[in-house]
Amino acid sequence: MLFWNLKSKQIKAKVMKETYTITAYSENHIGLLNRITIIFTRRHVNIESLTVSQSAIKGVHKFTIVVYETQEKVEKVVKQIDKQVEVLKAFCYRDSEIVFQEIALYKVLTSELLKSETLEKTIRKYNARILEVMPEYTVLEKTGYKEETQELFDQLEKYGVKQFNRSGRVAVTKLNEELLSLYLQEVEAGENEKSE
Repeated sequence: MLFWNLKSKQIKAKVMKETYTITAYSENHIGLLNRITIIFTRRHVNIESLTVSQSAIKGVHKFTIVVYETQEKVEKVVKQIDKQVEVLKAFCYRDSEIVFQEIALYKVLTSELLKSETLEKTIRKYNARILEVMPEYTVLEKTGYKEETQELFDQLEKYGVKQFNRSGRVAVTKLNEELLSLYLQEVEAGENEKSE
């Protein structure tokens, strides 16, 4: 009976959806982003957010992709991404395994900011920064979790948000992702041996 309960819990874990962050390290090649997004489309997995930037390793770019899906589907997607020629390595993480943030920008009317003490208090309460003040508009910035940036948007909406934009997730791991560096060193050492 104990074995059945363990097996049942493992099956449930694979069926339950949760948020995963997929990171893929690659060379910077034209068309790779398109091929990666096609992998998600074929598997019917919706991308919640996607950011691409240079990584800490020279010449290597990092894709950070957030999905809300089952563990089984995410593992299959990561394997498919890993098979792309330009991809050096792909990883998958739960939220508890990474440190992550998003950035949001809000454009509000300066006239609203000047006439409302409540709006100023709201900006302070949410630790938002004022980036630019012009006679017509003011641009605010809030860094935090998606829920925090959304909550500030909901509060600012009372005063009329003219524009709002939220970035995708940026993340670093709590675990040792330095394995990628070791992997790259091994590949480089192997190539040096071949050329000798």
